[in-house]
Amino acid sequence: MQVLSALQWRYAVRRFSEERLPAGDIETLVDATRLSASAYGLQPYRLIQVDSREVRKSLLPHAMGQDKILHCSHLLVFAAETDLGEHTVDRYMALLGSARALSQEAHAGMSNHMKTVIAGMTPAQRTGWAREQVFIALGTLLTAAASMGIDSCPMTGFASHGFDQVLGLIEQGLTATAVCALGRRHPDDDHAGLAKVRLAASDFAQVV
Repeated sequence: MQVLSALQWRYAVRRFSEERLPAGDIETLVDATRLSASAYGLQPYRLIQVDSREVRKSLLPHAMGQDKILHCSHLLVFAAETDLGEHTVDRYMALLGSARALSQEAHAGMSNHMKTVIAGMTPAQRTGWAREQVFIALGTLLTAAASMGIDSCPMTGFASHGFDQVLGLIEQGLTATAVCALGRRHPDDDHAGLAKVRLAASDFAQVV
């Protein structure tokens, strides 16, 4: 499916069918999300795939009545890191060193620059910055799903602290930031046929 036609086709599904997506498709979507852009490539977030029906039931009271988390084929939770620091940079630089030939001077320069930027943020700013990166990855997931003809519904209307407790994220230095339900739209989902409402291109984009 072409990108623009795929994005015209996608919408935030209100009701999912009972169809289960193939495991291979989910693996592809997870990998597409893993390959998403992030500032400096640091990826200060993790993706949690919630397959357990019991865990989903435990999440439901914290989902503001959005029972899509129960009925969708697959549920993905994006969790931002809350302990962003020098170790985040060290983790990335170790991966970089194993993937590319880099002089010691260049390695040190890159590492020091990123650590200086992070050190200049307050703890709240660091968490907020990590959460911003989540939404870049979420956009990648939504676009990839649409290109594969897979329906989705992104959600931010939930109690993150409740999700954190149910999923044991606090102990991992993570906090739930966004949720994405994946599956196939139900034939009776009347939102599927609604016209997409967006700003006109002339009002949306400016050339200066």
